[in-house]
Amino acid sequence: MDDKIKIGVSSCLLGEKVRWNGDHKQNLFVRDVLGNYFEYISICPEMEIGMGVPRETVALYGSLENPKMISKKRRIDWTEEMKRFSKEKIKFLAEQNLSGYIFKSKSPSCGIGRIPVYSVDEPGKARHGSGMFSSEFMQAFPLVPVEDEGRLYDQRLKENFIVKVFSFYRLKKSLLNKNSKLKNLVEFHTQHKFLILAHSRTHYQALGRIVAESKKNPWDKVLTDYIFLFMEAFSYKSTNKKNIDVLLHMMGFFKKLIPTVDKKDILDSIEDYRKELVPLIVPITLIRHYVKKYDVTYLKDQLYLSPHPKELMLRNHF
Repeated sequence: MDDKIKIGVSSCLLGEKVRWNGDHKQNLFVRDVLGNYFEYISICPEMEIGMGVPRETVALYGSLENPKMISKKRRIDWTEEMKRFSKEKIKFLAEQNLSGYIFKSKSPSCGIGRIPVYSVDEPGKARHGSGMFSSEFMQAFPLVPVEDEGRLYDQRLKENFIVKVFSFYRLKKSLLNKNSKLKNLVEFHTQHKFLILAHSRTHYQALGRIVAESKKNPWDKVLTDYIFLFMEAFSYKSTNKKNIDVLLHMMGFFKKLIPTVDKKDILDSIEDYRKELVPLIVPITLIRHYVKKYDVTYLKDQLYLSPHPKELMLRNHF
């Protein structure tokens, strides 16, 4: 990577003392590990609209589509201030070219799901939606990967989000520029084939058709259809079964190149992975080794073999 990837983040996750109680919710993985690869745009909507620290807690009331943000004790209505802030901040963020956003969970301004929106007519009754700012952000930037920091404790969800961020970053560099051409699309798709397959066979097939039929359709339509479908593919989690399918598919490229003993070595590691005796990194490492040893050209550039920095160790877990 030449540059760090720019993403948004809730300020409290970086250790900034902006919480309602004057504290923070520092997440060391976000700050110290991902911080090696991500350049953060730090935002705390509640601070930036003037609530101060410490402050009264707020909650959402009314409809899911148009909730009001009101403080719990003094019933101060912050709705219009939050709406103005969101509109202005989204204009600013549109210029930042973000490749992702990590939001604070359970926040009425930043949570991306399961945020109570209390009924005005029936006290205590609530439906669940998103925070006011995060909701506006996701509507404005539907392609940008977002995640709730609480979900990053789940290894599969963590890897899935980071794969999405790095993939979106590569997509923007390759295709979301005025110089992109059909050859860029073909190259990009070829490199990402197995990574897409590890998430959704349906999308893998559909994206392949878009590329195969690209000369029959206007370039703008081809590009738009491909980009939206590509990012949608990563809304499906990779699983052991999907990974095994990809690994065995890759084995097909070794058939006439490697000795039986080496082939057995790879197949044994895949079987151990299937039985959950070893993590995914074991068969991946073996395949990478033999790709290099036998110069398997087609597999050399497959992003599936290294979709993110190895130092993140995202495939080292069961």
